[in-house]
Amino acid sequence: MLLRIRHETIYRYGEPAKSAVQKLLLTPRNCNIQRIVNWRIEVDRDCRLTQREDAFGNILHCFTAEGSFDTLTTLVEGEVETFDTAGVVNGAVERFPPALYLRETALTTVDANMRDFARQATARENCALDRLHALMAALHEAMTFDARATHVATPAAQTFARGQGVCQDFAHIFVACARTLDIPARYVSGYFKRADEEAQAAGHAWAEGFVEGLGWVGFDATHNMSPDDAYVRVAAALDYLGAAPIRGARVGGGDEEMEVRLKVAMARAQSQS
Repeated sequence: MLLRIRHETIYRYGEPAKSAVQKLLLTPRNCNIQRIVNWRIEVDRDCRLTQREDAFGNILHCFTAEGSFDTLTTLVEGEVETFDTAGVVNGAVERFPPALYLRETALTTVDANMRDFARQATARENCALDRLHALMAALHEAMTFDARATHVATPAAQTFARGQGVCQDFAHIFVACARTLDIPARYVSGYFKRADEEAQAAGHAWAEGFVEGLGWVGFDATHNMSPDDAYVRVAAALDYLGAAPIRGARVGGGDEEMEVRLKVAMARAQSQS
């Protein structure tokens, strides 16, 4: 499938900001599930974008904007050809052995309830792949999607206790539970093409688990499915903080508001064929 993505992030400040520094994980890279046809990043301030790879092998752009400004807008857009591999990811840049992704973080700390849930959900399964699929299905059944229930710093255990959250929370809980089963798991950020192709207020998040003999496999507990050709994979890390699309700091600016305008749709050339 050929997908076209346009992702605009607008920051508005209550008073003029003097400067801002941002790190952007907004650029996908080629692997077996996708091929980048074209991609660009624009910032509406006079600044220099520098590109490098972060510790996990994700493509990272950084910039510093100086001067007095009330708004700051970052735009990324491009086309990506995607392939349905039943969630199996090969050819991605791997900086660390899978065992690193057993490491617990502040956002993926588990409690007794989560451990019991993970064990009960997977008790009848004998192999890691089946356990991960069972965990995904059980989590999808146990949790309710609610965009107002959490924020980006809500830990997995707290979200699980509430039973409500967004895709980021589903991914964190899945990752945390998989690790309690001694299965390496990581958080993935990216894009998802909805069937209606309507505008979205944020990107998407899911998880990947490592299966011996198969490699990394994606699991989206929000939709109870392994990623197919409706997904574009952008960044992977231990949790949201390592794969967040935009992180930064600023001097001045007072109160801050952020607006995201995102559209993921089939590219025009394909939709007319």
